[in-house]
Amino acid sequence: MAAAAALEAVAPTGALWGLVQDFVMGQQEGPADQVAADVKSGSYTVLQVVEALGSSLENPEPRTRARGIQLLSQVLLQCHSLLLEKEVVHLILFYENRLKDHHFVIPSVLQGLRALSLCVALPPGLAVSVLKAIFQEVHVQSLPQVDRHTVYSIITNFMRTREEELKGLGADFTFGFIQVMDGEKDPRNLLVAFRIVHDLISRDYSLGPFVEELFEVTSCYFPIDFTPPPNDPHGIQREDLILSLRAVLASTPRFAEFLLPLLIEKVDSEILSAKLDSLQTLNACCAVYGQKELKDFLPSLWASIRREVFQTASERVEADGLAALHSLTACLSRSVLRADAEDLLDSFLSNILQDCRHHLCEPDMKLVWPSAKLLQAAAGASARACDHITSNVLPLLLEQFHKHSQSNQRRTILEMILGFLKLHQKWSYEDKDERPLNGFKDQLCSLVFMALTDPSAQLQLVGIRTLTVLGAQPDLLSSGDLELAVGHLYRLSFLEEDSQSCRVAALEASGALATLYPVAFSSHLVPKLAEELGRGELDLARGDEPAKCSRHLRCLQALSAISTHPSIVKETLPLLLQHLCQMNKGTSEVIAVCQSLQQVAEKCQQDLESCWYFHQTAVPCLLALAVQASMPEKEHSVLRKVLLEDEVLAAMVSVIGTATTHLSPDLAAQSVAHIVPLFLDGNVSFLPENSFPCRFQPFQDGSSGQRRLVALLMAFVCSLPRNVEIPQLNQLMWELVELSCCPSCPSSSTAAAKCFAGLLNKLPAGQQLDEFLQLAVDKVEAGLSPGPYRSQAFTLLLWVTKALVLRYHPLSSCLTDRLMGLLGDPELGPAAADGFSLLMSDCTDVLTRAGHAEVRIMFRQRFFTDNVPALVQGFHAASQDVKPNYLKGLSHVLNRLPKPVLLPELPTLLSLLLEALSCSDCVVQLSTLSCLQPLLLEAPQVMSLHVDTLVTKFLNLSSSPSMAVRIAALQCMHALTRLPTPVLLPYKPQVIRALAKPLDDKKRLVRKEAVSARGEWFLLGSPGS
Repeated sequence: MAAAAALEAVAPTGALWGLVQDFVMGQQEGPADQVAADVKSGSYTVLQVVEALGSSLENPEPRTRARGIQLLSQVLLQCHSLLLEKEVVHLILFYENRLKDHHFVIPSVLQGLRALSLCVALPPGLAVSVLKAIFQEVHVQSLPQVDRHTVYSIITNFMRTREEELKGLGADFTFGFIQVMDGEKDPRNLLVAFRIVHDLISRDYSLGPFVEELFEVTSCYFPIDFTPPPNDPHGIQREDLILSLRAVLASTPRFAEFLLPLLIEKVDSEILSAKLDSLQTLNACCAVYGQKELKDFLPSLWASIRREVFQTASERVEADGLAALHSLTACLSRSVLRADAEDLLDSFLSNILQDCRHHLCEPDMKLVWPSAKLLQAAAGASARACDHITSNVLPLLLEQFHKHSQSNQRRTILEMILGFLKLHQKWSYEDKDERPLNGFKDQLCSLVFMALTDPSAQLQLVGIRTLTVLGAQPDLLSSGDLELAVGHLYRLSFLEEDSQSCRVAALEASGALATLYPVAFSSHLVPKLAEELGRGELDLARGDEPAKCSRHLRCLQALSAISTHPSIVKETLPLLLQHLCQMNKGTSEVIAVCQSLQQVAEKCQQDLESCWYFHQTAVPCLLALAVQASMPEKEHSVLRKVLLEDEVLAAMVSVIGTATTHLSPDLAAQSVAHIVPLFLDGNVSFLPENSFPCRFQPFQDGSSGQRRLVALLMAFVCSLPRNVEIPQLNQLMWELVELSCCPSCPSSSTAAAKCFAGLLNKLPAGQQLDEFLQLAVDKVEAGLSPGPYRSQAFTLLLWVTKALVLRYHPLSSCLTDRLMGLLGDPELGPAAADGFSLLMSDCTDVLTRAGHAEVRIMFRQRFFTDNVPALVQGFHAASQDVKPNYLKGLSHVLNRLPKPVLLPELPTLLSLLLEALSCSDCVVQLSTLSCLQPLLLEAPQVMSLHVDTLVTKFLNLSSSPSMAVRIAALQCMHALTRLPTPVLLPYKPQVIRALAKPLDDKKRLVRKEAVSARGEWFLLGSPGS
C-alpha cells in the first residue's frame, strides 16, 4: 500500500498530462504558462512535469522532442528559484546531454540552460561544465539571433555569479568565448558581447596567449558603420555601439601594439566618421596607456594628428585631434621614469616645437593658428609640458611682436601669447623662482602696455584680456606695473561711444583686478574717480554739453565696476551716496547713480560682511533722502522733486531690494526692527539725518509724496527671507489694504497692493494667513461694486491672485474665477484681460524667487490646465463686444506657456489663436504672433492644415500701424517657410509680391525682417533649399 501511495503521488495527474499534450502535440502556446503557474502554486513539482513529458522527450521525431524541451524550459524560466540543488544537478546533466541532439532541439535546450544559469542553488563546478559543453557542442554563429543572444546571456549570468569558477578555466574560457563571438553581426548581440569582453579584461580573467585573437574578434568592427533601420523597435543607436566598442579597445594596454597601428590607419583615411572615432578612441586609450605602449608609435601618431589639424576642413576633426594630442602629452607626463630611461616627453615636445615653431613667425599665414593650437593643446596637459613649450615659444612671440608693426599682426601674436598665459593659470608653483613667467615679466608688461596704447580697438581688447590674465598670476605684477595698469584702465574706461567694447572690457578687467589688488586700486584709481565725480557735478550744475554728462555716467560705471572687494566698497559706496545727496540735477542722472548703487549691491551679495555694510549704509541714506523729499517745504530743490518721480522710485526700489535679498536672517531682523516702525510710527531715529519739519506718516493722512514712499517699504519687506518675523504685521497688513484702495494716488495704491501680496505669499498656512485673505477679499468685493475705487480694488485682486497662484493656494482658483468674470465688465474687461499677462509672467520687484517668494515649479502649466477650458468656454458664451477680452487673456496665457505643454493642446486652441489675429487690439495681435512663431517651427504638421488662413492674416498684419506687430508678422512669414514645401508652393508668387511692400517700410528693423522673409520665400522649392 505504501509503495502504491508513493507511486500515485509521483504520477502526473490527468490535467497536467492534458496540458503537456496540448502544448507538444496540439502546438498551443498557452499551456506552458498554465503549467508554470501550477508549479509556482505547488499543484505540481518540476519532477512531475518532467515525467509528464517523458514520452515527448524520448520521441524519435526531433520536432516533438524540441516542443517537449521547450515546455520544460519555459517552466524553468519562471520557476528556477524553486529548484533544489539535487534537481538542478539532474536537469543540467539532462540539458548538457541534449546539446548533442538535433539542431531543431538546440534553441529550447539553450533556453533551459539560461533558466538554470539563474539558479541560486547551482552547485559549484556546474557553471564550468555548462560552458564547456556549449563551447564544445554548439556552433553558436550558425544559430538564429535570438539563440545567440541566449548564449551571451548564459555567459553573462555565470560571469556575474560564478566569477571565481570561470577564472579557474584560465585562458580556455577566453578562447571559448572568442569562438562564440567570432563572426557576430547583429547589433543587439554585439552590445552584450562587447560588455562581456570588457568584463573579461576589467575583472582580470586570464587572456593567456589569446590577446591578439580577442583584439581581432572585437576590432574587426572598428570603426562602427551602422545605421539603425527606420522605426527600429530596439532603439539601438550607432553611438551606443561606438561607445561600447571603445570601452573594450581602450580597456587594456595589452591591445596597444595592435590597436595603435589601426588607429593611425583610420585617422589617415578619407572617411570623416572613421577619423573622429579613431581620434576619440586614442584619447580614451591614453588614460590607461603608459610610455612603454606609446613609444614606438609616437612619431606616426604626431604626424597624423598634425596633418589633420593643419589640413582638415572639419572643426570636429580639429577639436578631436587637439584633444588626442593633449591626452598623449598628459600620458607621457604622468608616466614614472626610471633613472636610466629615455624621457619621451621632452623628445615628443621637441618634435612638436620643431614642426610648429616656424609657423608662429608668419602671423598672416593660415598655419599660424593651427600651429598655436597644437602647441597650446600639448602645453595644457601638464606643468612640465607647459614650462617646456612656453620657455621655447614665448621668447619667439615676444620678438615677433616687436618685429611686426601692423596692428592686426600684433593682435594675432598677442592672442597667441594670451593663450599660453592662460595655460599657466592651471598650475601652481610653491617656489616663486620656479614660476616660468617670472623671466618674461618685464617684456610681457611692456608688450601689454604697448597694446593698450595702440590706436587699434581690437588690439586694445586683446591687451586688456592679457592684462587680466597677467594680473591673475601671483606676484607677477610689481607695484609700478600695477600703477601703470590702473592708469591705462582709467583712461580706457572713459573712451568714446565708438569704442564701447574696449570700455566694457576695461571695466570688467578693473573689477577682476580690483579683487586681487584692492590696495593698488584704492590708492590710484578711487581718488581719480572721486575727482572726476566732483568735476562731473560742476559740469552738470552748469548744464554743460552732453559729452561731459556722458563722462560723468562712465565715472559712475567705473566706481561700481571696481567695487569687488570689501575694502574698496567702503570707499566707493560713501562716494556714490555723497554724490547722490549733493546732486541738483535731473531724473536720468539720479537714476544713473541708483543703477551704480544697485551694481555695487549685486557685487556685495557674494560676501556677507560687504552685504551687511552696504545695507546698513545705503538703505538708511536712501530712505532719509526720500523722506526728506516727501516733506512739505517752502523751497523745493530739484533733487527733492526728482526723488518722488516714479522712475527714480523704481530705481531706488531695485537698490533696496538687491541690498536686502542676501541678508542673513539675524541681520535682516535687526533691519526690519527699524524700517517697519519708520513707516507705521514715523520713528526716524535710525536715519542718518533725521531732523524733519514734520512727522513721517505715509499711512495716516500723509501727503501724496509720503504715500509714494510705500514703494520703498515694499522693496525692503518683500525681499526679506521667509523666516524673518515682521513686527506689527497685523497693523501693517491692514494699513496696506486700506492704502491699496485709496483713489487719490494710483502709484502708491499699486505699491501697497504689491507689498500686501508679497507678504501674503510668504506667510505660512494657518489662521493668520486666512484672516489676511478674508480682509483682502472683503475689501475687493466692496471695491468692485460701483464706486470711486473700482480700479484700485481690481489691482488688489490681481496681485493677491498672483501671490496665491504662485504658491498653489486653494483660494487662488476662486480669485481667478472672479477675475475671469470681470472679462465681461465694460469698464474693467480690458484690464482684466491684461491681468492674465501679469499672472503668467515673472516680476522684477516682488514675488520673485530671488526675493524668497514661494514660487512653485510649473505654476504656469497648472494655471493653464485649471483655467484655459473656462476661458474658451467663456469666449464662446460671450457677446461680440467682449470676445476680444477673452481672446487677449487666452493669448497672454498661451504666449507665456512652455511650448512642450502647449503643443498637445494646439489642435483645439489654434482656431482661437487665428481668430485673435483678427482682433483690432495691437497687444492681442503681438501676443498671438509671438505665440504662433515658435509653433510654426515646432508643430509644422498641425500648422500646415491652416496655411491659407495663416498666410492671409500674416500678410495683412505686415501692414499694421504698429511697428512691433509688423516685425512679428514678418518673422512669422519667415517661420512659415519651415512648413512642408509642397504645402507652401501654391502661395509663393502671392507672398513674394506682397512682401515687396514692407521692403520700402520707413523703419529699418521692418525692412530687415522683410528682406529675410522674402529671401526665404524666393528660395522655397529650389534645389538644395
